[in-house]
Amino acid sequence: MPHFIVDYSGNLHDRLDFQPLFKQLHEYVVSTGVFPLGGVRSRAIRCDDFRVADGREDFAYINLSMKIGPGRDDSLKQEVSETVFAIFCEWMKPVTDTGYCQISFELTELDPVFKFNKNNIHSLFSGNG
Repeated sequence: MPHFIVDYSGNLHDRLDFQPLFKQLHEYVVSTGVFPLGGVRSRAIRCDDFRVADGREDFAYINLSMKIGPGRDDSLKQEVSETVFAIFCEWMKPVTDTGYCQISFELTELDPVFKFNKNNIHSLFSGNG
């Protein structure tokens, strides 16, 4: 962990390049020293069925969700949330400078009892692989 999930209105599709965003987010969270590189993953989901505000075709939205495992203190989660949102908003500037777009972000800490995970990539980055 963390996992980054972007969902966005389909009318943004031709204006977005997610790889630079994902690279910057991965590098940032790993630089904190509390998120292992082998657990970070990102994905983007295009939503073709959407409505923003009064339904104008040029209105858009984009939402970034960040899921993390349990155990980090609130001050770290606040710092990470603020930095991730700043990175996200900066990446969106070419869109927001020229059109209308709702941008949102949410960090969610997963419940340790109901979160299951199997990841054989960690060993590649821990020296055990």
